[in-house]
Amino acid sequence: MEHLDNLITKMTAQCARVGAKLLFATREGHYVELPIPDLPSFWTNGFWPGTLWQMYHCTQNELFRTTAERVEERLDEALHRFEGLYHDVGFMYSLSAVANYRLTGNVESKRRGLHAANLLAGRFNMAGGFIRAWNDGTRGALDVRGYMIIDSLMNLPLLYWASEETSDPRFKQIAMAHADTCLTHIMRPDGSCRHIVNFDPETGEFIEALGGQGYNSDSAWSRGMGWAVYGFALSYRYTKEIRYLEGAKRCANFAISQLAVRDWVPVLDFLAPTEPERLDSSAGVLLACGFHELSLHVSESQRFVYEKSAQKLTDLCVRRYANWNPEEDGALLMSGLQYHNDMLADTPVIYGDYFLTEAILRQSKKDKFIW
Repeated sequence: MEHLDNLITKMTAQCARVGAKLLFATREGHYVELPIPDLPSFWTNGFWPGTLWQMYHCTQNELFRTTAERVEERLDEALHRFEGLYHDVGFMYSLSAVANYRLTGNVESKRRGLHAANLLAGRFNMAGGFIRAWNDGTRGALDVRGYMIIDSLMNLPLLYWASEETSDPRFKQIAMAHADTCLTHIMRPDGSCRHIVNFDPETGEFIEALGGQGYNSDSAWSRGMGWAVYGFALSYRYTKEIRYLEGAKRCANFAISQLAVRDWVPVLDFLAPTEPERLDSSAGVLLACGFHELSLHVSESQRFVYEKSAQKLTDLCVRRYANWNPEEDGALLMSGLQYHNDMLADTPVIYGDYFLTEAILRQSKKDKFIW
């Protein structure tokens, strides 16, 4: 229970200090809001309220609940403005509005979640069977109309949830079509995954794989592997389609094989050169959460492997990278952002905090399913 006690102390102090800020990374030990015009639309804005809802479920401390509600209200600006949003509305609103609705029954939060689900469904490219990742201008001068990325698998639960809430199968159909495209074009036969693939937006024809935040287009970005393990496992949870479970297992088995020969140290890219060693602790705790989720859906004979892998990865990340100092923000050091840019290479980021929180709570049987 030591991890849990440290987490409660840390997050209680951080919540009181940070309040309803929209968070990404720390500066000099404290979270600050990014000075960008489209801040309410930024992709990480769901992870702080998600952390708060997990902590509220665990402790019943009203400070976590009221702070999460204040962040959710700030995200209304993004829904109303619309133009700055992209495929990460799943991250933003599953962990804020949908989490609120799951825990409290708040009907306004349900409305926000369904609004976001409609926006996500509206990004679906029928010719290619994929949800477009980014908007024009978000990747410089590149034409991103046909881009799909591995992160998107974790946005699909918003669509599955919307289908359940509305009894409308269209949301689920879109999510499954996108997941199938990921199985075909993102995941390789050995279970490793690409980060970005590009399709012709008019015909849906596959054009190329791109490097993204990993070493190159042929490598296996570890956080992307986490999105794949967890994302395919969640698609199985909602659909019970065996192909998603098999996809999650193949990705998990690849990741476990890579971690095992590295003493469970979460490198930033599993197929990058061994030197220099680039780390991403956020990928470690994300993979741990994915292993936990996968363990719920496999046979008893397979469960031990995924549960033990989750435990070993969580324990290593806590032992080496956790920052339990209640006077400082950020619970997880060494969350590498991308391979070819060492900015924030040793800096806590808010999604690292979230997945560390979920991993510890899952291990302690104190988590709440909010995806």
